[in-house]
Amino acid sequence: MKPTMKRTALMNHEDIWNAVIEEICKYDFPTENKTTNEAFLVFQYYSELESGGHEMLFTWFSDYINEVGINYYKKELILILEKIGAHDYAVNVNKYMEQLWQLYVALEHDENIENDFYRLIERADDKYYELNGKLEHLLERYFVTIHTDLIEVIED
Repeated sequence: MKPTMKRTALMNHEDIWNAVIEEICKYDFPTENKTTNEAFLVFQYYSELESGGHEMLFTWFSDYINEVGINYYKKELILILEKIGAHDYAVNVNKYMEQLWQLYVALEHDENIENDFYRLIERADDKYYELNGKLEHLLERYFVTIHTDLIEVIED
């Protein structure tokens, strides 16, 4: 059952952004709801890259990636990025994600690859930041589009 919110609490894009984030973060990922999963996945990607780059993403999402495999995770992420119009981000995920993950995992057993790992992290993070925050705007538009799939909006 969807939570309910009054329309007056969702008067602008910022209200909707906050409400959707609050809602998707209530659940243990993954859920039975495809829209919730997609929103959570792309928001976590955005959030972790904004706060600490690809290394932070792997730190916080490694259990899930280990569970489903890097190829499945990469495919899921690319699909939702493409769905919201974040094509440049999808290209970067496709280009860097698998190799970064392999180095991240290998780093646990071989410290000699640490320089390789951090060089690639820097390159991938730089490519992300070169896109000048377009993902936030695309996410906001996506959240406005899906918010009624996640939240029952009632008139005041």
